[in-house]
Amino acid sequence: MSAALQKLVRIPAGHAHIEGMLAFPADAQGLVLFAHGSGSSRHSPRNNYVAQVLRDTGIGTLLMDLLTPEEDMDYQARFDIPLLTQRLLAATSWIKDQPDLQGLPIGYFGASTGAAAALQAAAAGGDGIGAAVSRGGRPDLAGAHDLQRIKCPVLLLVGGYDDVVIELNQAAYEQLRCRKALVIVPGATHLFDEPGTLEEVARQAALWFSQYLGKSAGPNG
Repeated sequence: MSAALQKLVRIPAGHAHIEGMLAFPADAQGLVLFAHGSGSSRHSPRNNYVAQVLRDTGIGTLLMDLLTPEEDMDYQARFDIPLLTQRLLAATSWIKDQPDLQGLPIGYFGASTGAAAALQAAAAGGDGIGAAVSRGGRPDLAGAHDLQRIKCPVLLLVGGYDDVVIELNQAAYEQLRCRKALVIVPGATHLFDEPGTLEEVARQAALWFSQYLGKSAGPNG
């Protein structure tokens, strides 16, 4: 991947197709797939901000809707972690089949319930996934079995005022057997709306992916 690229893609996923925006800086060192939270979409301003920061540091991004518009109208589907995980894995397989994307290290960025799907997909992907980051996520929903199977480095980011989610992340952190870090962002609530907090999330994520998705890095950095 030498030239900059931005295009809308349509990815087959079982009986459905999911839409996404694939964007690359020139000479990208890796690609991060985003799994958004319930009620959000690939147009999420928060994830788009983080994605732009990643691209500014030389990492490609794929922001996508893991549910079809019809499925997203079903509240229960938004919390169907196995379905979200299947869609993320389908997108990963599609990426690996694209001639101009083959060989790029792959990472996952999950927010809210999307974090559980990202971590389940990381567990299924084994050595094929370079790194994962959770923002205000519910990694506990991935389940202890999958958390313990993850091989790639995992960064958990939580708002300092998000008390319940801090506890859930701490419990998930204890289950992880991979290289890991838990960062509590001071002054932030669940959505990181407070001044400077989303910028800190993006900074931490960019550092993590730059460290572990660099082409010179091994499977675990």
